[in-house]
Amino acid sequence: MLDLRKQNRVISIAAAQLGPIQPTDSRSSVVDRLVGLLEQAKSKGSELVVFPELAFTTFFPRYEITDEAELDYWFEKEMPGEETRPLFAAIQRLKLSVNFGYAELVPEAGITRRYNTSILINPNGEIIAKYRKIHLPGHNEFDPERSFQHLEKKYFEVGNLGFPVWDHLGGKLGMCICNDRRWPETFRVLGLKGVELVLIGYNTPTHNAKHPEPPHRRAFYNHLCVQAGAYQNSTWVVSVAKSGCEDGQDLMAGSCIVSPHGEIVAQTSSSKDELIVADCDLSLCEDGKNNMFNFSEHRCPEEYSIITRANCDED
Repeated sequence: MLDLRKQNRVISIAAAQLGPIQPTDSRSSVVDRLVGLLEQAKSKGSELVVFPELAFTTFFPRYEITDEAELDYWFEKEMPGEETRPLFAAIQRLKLSVNFGYAELVPEAGITRRYNTSILINPNGEIIAKYRKIHLPGHNEFDPERSFQHLEKKYFEVGNLGFPVWDHLGGKLGMCICNDRRWPETFRVLGLKGVELVLIGYNTPTHNAKHPEPPHRRAFYNHLCVQAGAYQNSTWVVSVAKSGCEDGQDLMAGSCIVSPHGEIVAQTSSSKDELIVADCDLSLCEDGKNNMFNFSEHRCPEEYSIITRANCDED
């Protein structure tokens, strides 16, 4: 007899890597690319499509922007907006669940707030989940010592929604963005909430502007952190890049889908728009959660208090 529970816990997931988006590329042209990838994913039987961080624009934190109106150009004041509405129409037409990142501008209590945001849309074209990036990398002000800027701390506020987990597609889904993946606390908080699938988008420079290091090492770090997070929390991870050369700045590729065993089951082979697909059986999370990483049985939180202290010095 077929085990219908296990059968229904398999999700066909497409990681939709984007090639470079140049500063002169219109949002409409980028949306056309995203719709093309959605159609490709649908033709392959995918149910969920994951796009990168800042999926509609070039990685603008590489620039020093002093004019607020110019800065606002890179942000979305509504979602969907006029130029992004065709993407939502395609999501409804194709009946897909879709995750992507964007720069969000929102008034809160009369103050303009800017966040690096990721959302999940259901097949009806409705936004059902939102995450705002918490671990902002880079620096606050122009740094003449750098070969290029990384001004995320200047242009974005730390996310204020925590690390939620949502029930969707028969499993528990969480989101994080780019630098969040480097922090084990991101995965542990999601893991403690029972996450079975973590969706990540990233725009990561191939080179370190402050402390030069070989690109192969940076690519190794990219996979190391998501594989460790997947294994140590018994969860699937889908990690998706915007990659290639944007305005002279190289972004790394290496988009991948990682199993709860920490194994890469699918990986892109280019720095262009590229789709990879894997059937992800959420029941594979169960062994790790019930045994090796059974948190209620094996964690010793009384020994971990230093993790949440503002001052990390031991008493």
